[in-house]
Amino acid sequence: MLRALSIENIAVARDLDIEFDGGFTVLTGETGAGKSIIIDSIALLLGAKGQRELIRYGETGASVTAIFSQLEDQDGELLALGIKPDENGELSITRTLSADGRNGARINGKSVPLSQMRRCTEKLLALHGQTETASLYDSRAYIQILDDYGESGPLLHSYAGIYEEMVKKHGEIVQLRRSMEERAMMIDILKYQISEIDKARITDAKEEEKLEKLRQKLRDREQIAKNVSLVSRALAPSDKGVSAAYLLERASAALQQLSGVMEGAEEAASRLMEYRIEVIDIAERARDVLDLEELDGEDPDRQLDRIEGRLSLLSRLKKKYGGSLGEVLAFRENAAKKLSDIEQGESRLEALEGEYRQLVRAGKEAADALSAHRRSAAVRMGDEVMETLRFLDMPKVRFYVEIRPMRENGKEKFTSLGVDDVDFTVVTNPGDAPQSLSKTASGGEMSRIMLALKCAQAKRAGVGTVIFDEIDTGVSGGTAERIGIKLRELSGGAQVICVTHSAQVAAHAHQHLLIEKKEVDGRAESCVRLLDKEQRVAELARIIGGIEVTEHQYTAARELLKNI
Repeated sequence: MLRALSIENIAVARDLDIEFDGGFTVLTGETGAGKSIIIDSIALLLGAKGQRELIRYGETGASVTAIFSQLEDQDGELLALGIKPDENGELSITRTLSADGRNGARINGKSVPLSQMRRCTEKLLALHGQTETASLYDSRAYIQILDDYGESGPLLHSYAGIYEEMVKKHGEIVQLRRSMEERAMMIDILKYQISEIDKARITDAKEEEKLEKLRQKLRDREQIAKNVSLVSRALAPSDKGVSAAYLLERASAALQQLSGVMEGAEEAASRLMEYRIEVIDIAERARDVLDLEELDGEDPDRQLDRIEGRLSLLSRLKKKYGGSLGEVLAFRENAAKKLSDIEQGESRLEALEGEYRQLVRAGKEAADALSAHRRSAAVRMGDEVMETLRFLDMPKVRFYVEIRPMRENGKEKFTSLGVDDVDFTVVTNPGDAPQSLSKTASGGEMSRIMLALKCAQAKRAGVGTVIFDEIDTGVSGGTAERIGIKLRELSGGAQVICVTHSAQVAAHAHQHLLIEKKEVDGRAESCVRLLDKEQRVAELARIIGGIEVTEHQYTAARELLKNI
């Protein structure tokens, strides 16, 4: 159950803390008191978009925290999401908003992705808002409602995987057919592209980098040669003058002669010879910079011209076929594959169509299994909804879930949701033909039908908390009281929380919370308080009454509570 809800800086809710009991709880209050803020805050925990406009004016951030307890029935589902209740067996879920647009989520104080928060909260509570009732006017929503009721998820997931492959394979077939229609032109274009790249004889994706280094070396060769010569004359042995290697050799020999009179002379002489070897190595490495073999005996100026021409060619290829030589080579490989596919188009097309037919057969089997499951669920759902509608003062209404195969051009049509067209039809008057719910029902009828659907779903959803936002819209009197009775009955299997403007509905609650708006430091704030019996009488009388509450309305409120 939802044990507590804390809201900070959401619109008029500056610091709102609400504690809930099990059973059936109603929230009432005057228009603008903040009831919708509570619904919006719960929607945030279910993953609704965090609009900056929700943040209280003048504040930089806002948050909503829900604490759930008695999670024994949901332990397995939560563990599957990698979530564990704390040592008290409770779960704390927090959604944060900031003025700079950043959103955050925490579960038991640990940051989690918003998607994980949403999956977790969906296991714990279900929210029915006024927009959901409006969705019944759109028949496209019916298939999702049926699948939720029938728990068709695994079958739908299996079918959807095959359908995705079907769409992908069909796209390949369409593309290949289009290519074959433009075959002659495409063959010429692809052959030219392949030939142009092949003529460049690119064997190394890093050739351009190497050529640029060599070009720089050739451009700087005079300065390089001068520096190499200086290093070589200064360090390496030479017949043309004194070098570091010559001086180190002479010094080492002299130290050898001092071995009898100088302590460590031999060791020092040996170290000088090591230095001599090292400076000679440095001189040789400097000479390697010129690397005459790299020039292949070619005149440096001619080689520089050749490198410039090669780099210009590679640059043109990159502009046409990719940003790097690696991409040029990849383009060539892809072009060759396209050419092969086009040249072997007939056989490739035949193979693709064979693969597509296999996928269609597999998709048909998966879709048929899904359809059979839906038809079975549709019968149960129709019976349960009509049973609830009879109680909700709609005894003559007949409700049916009709499933028809979708067809296009005389053939079965596959969609991402299967091959079924689902419609909810009703007969509101005896003797009439069934008509689509989306076209016939009034506002009050829609509210009761949605409640009936939610009651049917709640029996199967497994969530511990069901929240309704003005499920009694468009009804009054005895019908509203029946809705209250049904919600109280529903609370025997799940915690039920309802925002209502109906005294008849509110009278059937186990717990009655009043949302009020007050002024604090010149700013409006929402607050909530639990009503005792006499306070409930006053609130019910206010809902029943008009501008001024009369004694008759107080008497009517007491009668409502007396009969519970």
